[in-house]
Amino acid sequence: MEAAVVPDRREFIDMADRFRPELLVHCYRMLGSIHDAEDLVQETFLRAWRSYDGFEGRSSLRYWLYRIATSACLTALEHRSRRLLPSGLGAPADDPDGPLSLAPEGTEWVHPLPGPLTTDPAALVVSRGDVRLAFIAALQHLPARQRAVLILRDVLAWRAAEVADLLGTTTAAVNSALQRARAHIRQVAPAEDDLAEPADPAHRALLDQYVSAFENADMTALLRTLRDDVALEMPPNLTWFHGRAEVGRFLATRVLAGPGVTRMVRVTANRQPAVAAYRRGHDGVHRAHAVQVLTVTGTGISRIVSFNDPGLFAAFGLAATLGTTTLGTTTLGTATPQTGPSRS
Repeated sequence: MEAAVVPDRREFIDMADRFRPELLVHCYRMLGSIHDAEDLVQETFLRAWRSYDGFEGRSSLRYWLYRIATSACLTALEHRSRRLLPSGLGAPADDPDGPLSLAPEGTEWVHPLPGPLTTDPAALVVSRGDVRLAFIAALQHLPARQRAVLILRDVLAWRAAEVADLLGTTTAAVNSALQRARAHIRQVAPAEDDLAEPADPAHRALLDQYVSAFENADMTALLRTLRDDVALEMPPNLTWFHGRAEVGRFLATRVLAGPGVTRMVRVTANRQPAVAAYRRGHDGVHRAHAVQVLTVTGTGISRIVSFNDPGLFAAFGLAATLGTTTLGTTTLGTATPQTGPSRS
């Protein structure tokens, strides 16, 4: 554990604030939503400020803040539905030409995490645990306390005794919960052993091909970027597809309406490549439509999770509309981001 640091009240905010990015990632892992995570980080700092007189430096400030944040998350999860992806709610559809099914009202979805939250090397080391979308979605299947145990032990490398102290239980109980959590994650998280390195030229070339094919509505080129076992999910739609034939038919008949209809801006989400897709309306304006998080492997794209929610664009620093430049030289507009989910 780090050496104890006991700041006075004048120093507290500045010292605590440097832990904000990693606490945000921690709360995101627990809750599966960047918006919920932001709220819980704010609550963490408020609780820390109010109880600061009781902080006597018996532990590091960072450890103390993580204790507060984890407790706040566990309390919040008592009153919230778990967030999932469509693949966690049912089997893939077998008819790409059939109607899409919307999830029941009140269904909560996992949200993507916008790109790097910090460039501080120390914070990146602290946040070295997995934030990939598949892992975050798998975490949400766990009971809240098992989720906390897995994150604290396997991601943040806390000792079992420290986790037991936080949760008010025994070390044996923590170790047992950890084993159950690991086993469950192995069952629900898709295997991603062939992930491509982002710096690999072939990785960048594949993304170029995907974006170009999508923007030009070139189905033949798009199919070449997809693996045979590719999956396509589109929350808030409950319907999802598995397999290149099914995914390809759905995209060809329901999405790729013609060259220039869709334009894309590259972003990063969950430390994965992602694109923000804008669709052209009848007035010729390209408006925010979906954030697509891509799983790229050495043999092609294996998963596309298209979050059809324009309200997510603001979190990525993106505007609601694009400029009117030609393909390949897209510029951002300056309109206020839209709100409200898109269902198609």
